[in-house]
Amino acid sequence: MRHRWIIPLGILLLSLTLIEPASASTGNLGAIIESFIAQHFPDATSHFWVINDTQWDGDEMVVDIHTVVLEKQLPVPVENRYLLLIVHGQLTAAQRIPLGDGSGCQPDET
Repeated sequence: MRHRWIIPLGILLLSLTLIEPASASTGNLGAIIESFIAQHFPDATSHFWVINDTQWDGDEMVVDIHTVVLEKQLPVPVENRYLLLIVHGQLTAAQRIPLGDGSGCQPDET
């Protein structure tokens, strides 16, 4: 009797592993970030980045990254922080935000 459930269970497991999720994917997130840094810092001799946070909403993803770039003309590394909007696996917007804990924004007063 057990052999009767092996084939359907195997087909179910195989189909679940082969189906791609409909939401945003992190499969090429590293390549998207590398491309962004290469475009914004074409004279960089080296760089690294760290993902601070991500927020997902269906096929949209907001990525908070911290970058450190060493450029040819500057003797010290340049640090920046960006929010990247990735939709359907493509970078659609980027915004530089202040380094540090707060953004300087205050709550609305009603």
